[in-house]
Amino acid sequence: MSELRVPERHAQLLAYAQSLTPPSGWKIEVSGDEIIVMAGPSVVHQHNLLLVRRQFDAHCPAELMPSENTDLASPHTGKLRNPDLTYIPLAAVDLGGHQVPAELAAIAVEVVSPSNPENDLVGKVRDYPQTGIPLYLVIDPREGTLALRSEPGGGTHHRRWSGKFGDDVPIPVPFGFELTTAELLRY
Repeated sequence: MSELRVPERHAQLLAYAQSLTPPSGWKIEVSGDEIIVMAGPSVVHQHNLLLVRRQFDAHCPAELMPSENTDLASPHTGKLRNPDLTYIPLAAVDLGGHQVPAELAAIAVEVVSPSNPENDLVGKVRDYPQTGIPLYLVIDPREGTLALRSEPGGGTHHRRWSGKFGDDVPIPVPFGFELTTAELLRY
């Protein structure tokens, strides 16, 4: 397959996924040649996300805004991802619609789903640096672990910090703080 046909195929799959209307409480993502349909999160998932979001909100630069379940689209890679939490420029509001260019996101935060952990631990680890997202924080309540990936380039994040619930996570600029995780809950 020529290099020109692969992006066209990805663009077609992305366009098709964007035309779908999932049932209430469900969301759609695209990764490679797959359309992924996922159910809404559990209460433990939402609790953990809230604890993390409150800390990020306290250290959020004025030009960024939090957004939960925003579609981050990357037509040049054929990816449509929907992180649990992201921070995007306030100026993204001027774009309108339901999607934001993925490369505008300052971070993607995911709380691993017990029903489809591969999506967060494999697919998004691959996709987020390809779409230009500089920071990827993964919280895994199944194992009580955390990982922060940073420094994207060449289709991968080159730096990885790992820890467990209770450890402080060093969140770099533009946030620049230590994320406390002692109150995170396991599934």
